[in-house]
Amino acid sequence: MRFSSIGRRVAPLAILALSALAGAAQAATPADPSGTYLTEDGRARVRLEKCGTAADRLCGYVVWLKVPLNDKGEPRIDFKNPDPKKQARPSLGHQLILGLKPNADAHYEGKIYNSEDGKSYDVTIWTDAPGELTVRGCLIAFLCKSQTWTKVTDLVAGQLPGPTNGPNGPHSDPEYATSAAGAKPTAKAGAKPAAPKPAAPAQE
Repeated sequence: MRFSSIGRRVAPLAILALSALAGAAQAATPADPSGTYLTEDGRARVRLEKCGTAADRLCGYVVWLKVPLNDKGEPRIDFKNPDPKKQARPSLGHQLILGLKPNADAHYEGKIYNSEDGKSYDVTIWTDAPGELTVRGCLIAFLCKSQTWTKVTDLVAGQLPGPTNGPNGPHSDPEYATSAAGAKPTAKAGAKPAAPKPAAPAQE
């Protein structure tokens, strides 16, 4: 009888604990920060969008540069990239937010690429207020700095308006190409449609 009494008391507590855990898991889902943002220093616009096979990661691309040309009047390129295959790619349109994952604090965390020094850093991204994005980058665990990026909805001269990996749009890194694009390949312009297969003979 005594054991049964304890069991009756524990059961409601267990239900409450499970409910609390479920609520915490739900609260850990980050707010969707998708959109285009002007960086705090005003030097670039970065487009953020969901990526990954389950659309649960966050990728970002440079879609506008305040100074798109170098001292020679040529388009800036990612010449400091440690990957030789990427050193000739344009700075405008490159991917800098590298598939961030949600964490327990309802933020997105992972790596951000800095084309100014060719290095990748730890970064955490979240939004607490409409139209604002907090970007916290860390060189090491105790050396971190936060910026506030402002959401923009207009289109300015020189900005890439097209879809990722599409015409007049930014381009994802090869390792993110499938997941970041999130779209199936389309037929090439001018390609002839495949001839329909002959119907199978009817079964008697």
